[in-house]
Amino acid sequence: MAGKDYIFASPSIAIIALCTLSFFLEMIPGIGDAYFNAFYFDPNYLITRPWTLITYIFLHNGLVHLLFNMLVLYFFGTALERRIGNRQLLAIFFTAGILSAIGYTFLTQPIFNISPGPMVGASGAIYGVFAALTILEPDIRVYVYFVPMKLKHALVLFALFDFLMINSSDMIAHTAHLSGLFVGLYMGFRIKKIQENALRSRYIGRW
Repeated sequence: MAGKDYIFASPSIAIIALCTLSFFLEMIPGIGDAYFNAFYFDPNYLITRPWTLITYIFLHNGLVHLLFNMLVLYFFGTALERRIGNRQLLAIFFTAGILSAIGYTFLTQPIFNISPGPMVGASGAIYGVFAALTILEPDIRVYVYFVPMKLKHALVLFALFDFLMINSSDMIAHTAHLSGLFVGLYMGFRIKKIQENALRSRYIGRW
């Protein structure tokens, strides 16, 4: 019972559960392809398939893709929700996810002369969580491929990698990652400012 309560109490764990369930649905013979085709995001059908701005987040292209994203979300998502609460975590996750798809749609072609194709995965949304947590807790120690570093340095490293790889043919939506990152930075700064103002008001009120 406690485990069930934890799933509903933690939006990050709930998202992980939904992504895992979605991945198993993708694998079911006979319906997996239809399920995948109904919910992936394609910039060419942004207007006629608006629901895919959200549903693509819960699809993943392979087990490694799923495991990596869910592992990152588990550590960063649960840390952020403890810091700011469940509602704000969900706001950051889905805002970053939606704007990642929009950024991928409108930035890829005109800036980098690459035609954007279909996209799936929670990476853009997770980048938003990653960036927001970095603004609030920049000195958290993390391990990047077994190398210890501060969270702010890890974010710079990943952002630099995505920027340098934009013109590559690795089938990764780097512009979506960067769009989610900037959304997370913006929302993280706003939350930090609100928290600082609230703390300042309580402090002044005591005198």
